[in-house]
Amino acid sequence: MIRPPALCYHRIGGPPEVGVTRVVQQVFARQMTALAKAGWRTMTLDDFARSASPYLFPVARLTSDTRYFLLTFDDGYASLAETAYPVLADLGFTATTFLITDYVGRDNSWDVRYTRHRLPQLDWRTIERWRIRGFDFGSHGATHRRLTWLRNAVVTDELLRSRQALIQRLGTGAGRAIAYPFAAVSNRVMELARQAGFEMGFGGPWDRGVDPLRLTRVPVYVWDALDTPIGLWPGLRGTAGRLVAHLTNRCSVGTGLALALAGRYRSRWAPGRDAAAS
Repeated sequence: MIRPPALCYHRIGGPPEVGVTRVVQQVFARQMTALAKAGWRTMTLDDFARSASPYLFPVARLTSDTRYFLLTFDDGYASLAETAYPVLADLGFTATTFLITDYVGRDNSWDVRYTRHRLPQLDWRTIERWRIRGFDFGSHGATHRRLTWLRNAVVTDELLRSRQALIQRLGTGAGRAIAYPFAAVSNRVMELARQAGFEMGFGGPWDRGVDPLRLTRVPVYVWDALDTPIGLWPGLRGTAGRLVAHLTNRCSVGTGLALALAGRYRSRWAPGRDAAAS
């Protein structure tokens, strides 16, 4: 059985940026409202994990008029608690937010500066409050470095440190899933994530989604302003939308290079290919 689709948003509303990840709050609210009216419902991570099994996630729930999707956010911007979560709560929706754990409660200095001022990240108190309300949280790495450019020991440290922080603050359930930074994942990184204790891992729109540590997820960008995000489009239009998202993800290599030049990658790395294991 094929898993339901998974969407990835980043930042909702807030100051303009020189980039493509910001979705205007009014667009986001309109999309979520339109999806709710069309019979779509969001899933928890637990439901998504069980969705490939007709015994754990009954077929009737997937073949009825109700359609399910996993809604996720990457990076963990503080503004989500004001611009996105209340919209979802009003609709009876939930979401999973993948956090950069070393930067929880800080600002987005893990990234190049796309806005005039640095943007605050969610703090643990806010995260815990929304988790109680049924929202899920997972790992987006400890520092948002591109894992495929790092040596095994550094990747393992990134994964373990992030997972342990989540478990310590939110419980064991928060340590089950990771969204790989930049959607960059190789077989080597996938196996290291498995060894670190993760059960699910999310890549990009072109990953096949066969292995639970390399699941497909489609990002939503600034130009995706229709009522139905491209990740939920059927047929050829959906394929075209995923292709655009995939090409945009590939362009994120430039961000990684800029961060490397700024000293963020102090371990041996090899741009453009998976780093050699050592």
